[in-house]
Amino acid sequence: MKNQGALTVTASGEREIVMTRVFDAPRDLVFDAFIKPELLKRWLLGPDGWKMIVCEFDPKPGGKYRYVWRRDKDGTQMGMSGVVQEIVPPSRIVTTEKFDESWYPGEAVGTLVLTEKGGKTTVTQTVRYDSREARDGVLASPMESGVAASYDRLAALLAA
Repeated sequence: MKNQGALTVTASGEREIVMTRVFDAPRDLVFDAFIKPELLKRWLLGPDGWKMIVCEFDPKPGGKYRYVWRRDKDGTQMGMSGVVQEIVPPSRIVTTEKFDESWYPGEAVGTLVLTEKGGKTTVTQTVRYDSREARDGVLASPMESGVAASYDRLAALLAA
């Protein structure tokens, strides 16, 4: 299994960001990588130099999740949490998202959709923010490079 292409990130409507990437792996394996803490800790890290020190995910409607990362070079920590609003294995997960020290106003809602064709899975992640300003602030941040680095790690994990 290998990477089938780069991450695409686009603004959609007034308040959404849509991120898409194709992985050379069956949908059930990709889905597991998004809900199992032992797998999440191996790829959901953003830029190099960060470790996930807390990873909790309760994959059911109303279940909560919590992630905390620590930067190796200076010990800076970043945490986020949310609630699972909907989960349809192995095709859809909807969660809320709020950072401990939020760098954008309000809360976001993320919808992850996985579609499989010919053994390849397309991951489409749509994040809806409380305002256009919040969405535009996220687009101006280094978010895209962090997601791309994480997805590269996910592709390598799926290939293993």
